[in-house]
Amino acid sequence: MMILDEIDRLILRSLQENTRTRIETLAADAGSSVATIQRRIKSLKESGVISSEAIVIAPEALEFNMTFLILVELERERLDQLDAFRRKVKSEPQVQQCYYITGEADFALITLAKDMTDYQLLTQRLFFEDTNIKRFRTSVVMDRTKVGMTVPV
Repeated sequence: MMILDEIDRLILRSLQENTRTRIETLAADAGSSVATIQRRIKSLKESGVISSEAIVIAPEALEFNMTFLILVELERERLDQLDAFRRKVKSEPQVQQCYYITGEADFALITLAKDMTDYQLLTQRLFFEDTNIKRFRTSVVMDRTKVGMTVPV
């Protein structure tokens, strides 16, 4: 794993806040040259510290007005069964996040749906056709109080 210095951390903080921050601005803030900042960003990407760049879309803008937290229990936790479930949720665009967890459930999913009918169709695709699903429990998100993928730098 790459050892990060204060300039790397400044770059990461700035880019996490706004991926469109100009290289010149980063260089000025860091007291470095544009070429140095470009090399550091390239190194951060190549080492995997920066794993991707993305924009954040308001779900409501595309009529995804509902968010759900779903806890899923599997019948069997064999490696092939776990991998099959992971592949399924990775390929489902309405699943925003999937976590393999400890406790009563095996997985926690964050999903989007346009309405309850859309949610019902999603559950049919993900759960009802899968003989390895023991049960799932759903909570409807009332308010998106904090949403993000930032990491403290």
